Amino acid sequence: MSETFNVTEVFGQNVFNDAVMAEHLPKKVYQQLRKTIETGEELDPMTADVVANAMMDWAIEKGATHYSHWFQPLTNITAEKQDAFISAPKANGKVMMEFSGKELIKGEPDASSFPSGGLRATFEARGYTAWDCTSPAFIREGAIGKTLCIPTAFCSYTGEALDKKTPLLRSMQAIDKQALRILRLFGNTTSKRVTPSVGPEQEYFLVDKEKFLKRKDLIFTGRTLFGAMPPKGQELETHYFGIIRERVGAYMKDLDKELWKLGVTAKTQHNEVAPAQHELAPIYGQANLAVDHNQLTMETMKKVASRHGLKCILHEKPFAGVNGSGKHNNWSITTDDGINLLEPGKTPHENIQFLFVLTAIMKAVDLHADLLRESAACVGNDLRLGADEAPPAIISIFLGEQLEDVLSQLISTGEATSSIQKGKLDTGVRSLPDLAKDATDRNRTSPFAFTGNKFEFRMVGSSDSVASPNIVLNTIVADVFKEAADILEKATDFEEAVHDLIKKYASEHQRIVFSGNGYSKEWEAEAERRGLPNLRSMVDAIPALKTEKAVALFEKHKVFTKAELESRVEIQYEAYVKAINIEARAMIDIAAKQIIPAVIRFSTELANSINSIRTACDAADISVQVELLTEVSALLSDMKVALSKLQDVTAIAAEMEGDSQKQATYYRDEVTKAMAELRNPADQLEMLVDKAFWPFPSYGDLIFEV
Repeated sequence: MSETFNVTEVFGQNVFNDAVMAEHLPKKVYQQLRKTIETGEELDPMTADVVANAMMDWAIEKGATHYSHWFQPLTNITAEKQDAFISAPKANGKVMMEFSGKELIKGEPDASSFPSGGLRATFEARGYTAWDCTSPAFIREGAIGKTLCIPTAFCSYTGEALDKKTPLLRSMQAIDKQALRILRLFGNTTSKRVTPSVGPEQEYFLVDKEKFLKRKDLIFTGRTLFGAMPPKGQELETHYFGIIRERVGAYMKDLDKELWKLGVTAKTQHNEVAPAQHELAPIYGQANLAVDHNQLTMETMKKVASRHGLKCILHEKPFAGVNGSGKHNNWSITTDDGINLLEPGKTPHENIQFLFVLTAIMKAVDLHADLLRESAACVGNDLRLGADEAPPAIISIFLGEQLEDVLSQLISTGEATSSIQKGKLDTGVRSLPDLAKDATDRNRTSPFAFTGNKFEFRMVGSSDSVASPNIVLNTIVADVFKEAADILEKATDFEEAVHDLIKKYASEHQRIVFSGNGYSKEWEAEAERRGLPNLRSMVDAIPALKTEKAVALFEKHKVFTKAELESRVEIQYEAYVKAINIEARAMIDIAAKQIIPAVIRFSTELANSINSIRTACDAADISVQVELLTEVSALLSDMKVALSKLQDVTAIAAEMEGDSQKQATYYRDEVTKAMAELRNPADQLEMLVDKAFWPFPSYGDLIFEV
């Protein structure tokens, strides 16, 4: 019988959230901690000790034996070091359970063992984790038991950020500071904080675990390096929003429960377009908490899948020929008293504050399209972006008919006097209710689309951290807000000055607005005519981080130093090189040790069959067998030639150390090309060789038999 549970009782039961803090902390300590969370005021050591003891007592009551500083190094996954609560044994052999404020606030992992891009040498090991009290501690359950996890930032001994969280928090401070200046100019005297809100939708694949473990390419790289398309793919469009299979449904139910216990607001679940592909979407939350929750979601997805005999695949393109997976980053800006700065209202043309914020974002995205593109750059995304299933590599903004009309009025006449209003949806069926229709349709081909009261950045890869795009979004918008505030604060006539800025931003940056088909070749040509960058690959995108413009931007708002940006450039190139090198070596291993021997066995069996038939009946027609053997032998020869070429170029690439950009470019241009040349005959052979001889499960086995 299916397990039932009360969601309201389960939700947040493993989180040291506000309600738990209020219950377990003395009133004064609770108020001091809330002040720290809300204003950033430093927590004094005595208060920290009280919080640590209360947190430990609560965790032990829940069955926890260890604590860990949980952080997000520059690997796109999380890291932790677990320590037991026990102290040194007393004279009588007994141990005490202890957890101090110092242990809560600061940890010390080895900084040289994580990617640092040159910020840390191997012999310079010291690094620190610092408690992020704005993201609640939580208890994670697993085979190791229960562990109190404390979300932390991670920096080097010399103060540079070695993680995703530190610059994210810095960018949140930047946009808070500048947005408050804007709000005060518009007469808002009540809002105290402005926070970016984020809701990252997460796409993923589920496949059978036993079949997954029979494919070395999936094990080593997270994607299939070989594989012919089955007779059926996604062309019938029956999987999207289809009935969820029982096995997958059981997984989703278990996943929801685990996430709810961790305070993750898992809201929506459904089948995605490709067979075996699914999606989970949360409710929006504060940016740094949303990033933490998305990391927890990915970790929990993998853990729960194993319980159900499944494997969760988060790679952007695990299967060629069907849609890959992304992560839509829904972003808006909200005040502590509930005002969404991207809420247009019923008459957007009259909402001057909204029009200012909108056109400021247009300017930010237009000026820094290269940075926004780079923020979504990862190796797997190169296989997905622009493939008629995801946004193109060209950054543009979709505003919709209503807002485009308002902007057109502003640009052409200097003022907007009307807004296209919502209508009624006429279904033609009297028994159906009248539905209020949005004033604007949606555009799924747009990388950065306005969707009612937020922007949806659709370019992020499914395995990637959403910290990077939100760091960029927060910073570039903060920069335009600062520029505007500097002008408006000096203006003698605010209304006239803000009106002029709105028109200026709309006019000068209208090239970034595009409402058509982002998949079309015509758009590529049009984007080039407009002067919009088209950074097709991760290697093309990485240099955006080290331009003079980028360094000035991030240093101005104290989000990154020049050294931190340069380190991330090196880390990105290294990540690309290492990933493609692993894929190439995996292909070489699989081709040489599995596919070629399997094809030889099949060819030998076929040749023996031909000889046996010829011996038994000299007049028998064996033309089909001979033709098949000839075709297989030719493809086998092509495969061997391609294998040798891949071995050669991979060896050359591995020796090109010293210039990371040059090495990454060679891997992109030569090694990936050789990988494709090896895959082509192998995939053709899969269609010819008896399935009994093929060394691993096919696409059909993986994506249709879950």
